[in-house]
Amino acid sequence: MTDTLDTDDLTTAVARMRAVLGRGPVVALTGAGVSTDSGIPDYRGPDSPPRKPMTYQQFVGDADFRRHYWARNHVGWRHVHETRPNDGHRALAELEAAGVVSGVITQNVDTLHEAAGSRCVLDLHGRYDRVVCLACSAVTTRDRLAERLTALNPGFTGGVDDVEIAPDADAVLASTRGFTVADCAGCGGVLKPDIVYFGENVPRQRVSEGYRLVDDAEALLVAGSSLTVLSGRRFVKRAAEQGKPVAILNRGPTRGDRLAALAVDAGCSPVLRALASAYQR
Repeated sequence: MTDTLDTDDLTTAVARMRAVLGRGPVVALTGAGVSTDSGIPDYRGPDSPPRKPMTYQQFVGDADFRRHYWARNHVGWRHVHETRPNDGHRALAELEAAGVVSGVITQNVDTLHEAAGSRCVLDLHGRYDRVVCLACSAVTTRDRLAERLTALNPGFTGGVDDVEIAPDADAVLASTRGFTVADCAGCGGVLKPDIVYFGENVPRQRVSEGYRLVDDAEALLVAGSSLTVLSGRRFVKRAAEQGKPVAILNRGPTRGDRLAALAVDAGCSPVLRALASAYQR
């Protein structure tokens, strides 16, 4: 199947997905592909440019890397802040309201599932709208930090032409020299987005909660994830080990396809919308 399913192919794909998923409860595992129709590009989609995200080790170990990150993020986060849920997010919220979906485990940090109305959301990799101090663990909002960074760097976002938005609320700038970083207002410690970086482990409690959601469900629906990294793929393995059916919806192949009862190669929004409608009939 392709990303642009015609009406017959879409009907067939949705009928097969519903047959695999059954009556529920279904837990959904979502990745960047579910948010592309909201204007947030994914990391590993067929049309995505090569990316080299900053690692946790670079962030905590080098003040220059932190300055570069916060300068880029100061521009990029505003784009994510203005994005809105798409039909895929809304369809999953409707399926939860109908009692079909029991919860969403998302690898995204954009908070769009919550904005769409989903109530049971596990933010596996954290949230872009929060910042944590690595010294005292104090949490503040990204809005508040934006005010401080703007005061420290007046006019920095003006006239920036070479910005590329990335899915972690980051942006690529030609130069970040001269940008002043804000430290923790309470203790002066290093501030870090409340996001799991590459090279950083997902907190154990979140993994356990994700396993519980899988354990309590009858099937697993993967939407918009290539399952390249273990943080998400572990839940597919968990479901497969328990003999629970897995349906994968993603543009392009995934590392979980061999464990899936069904893999649909298509964009998330139209298929999830059609799936929600099918369950309402």
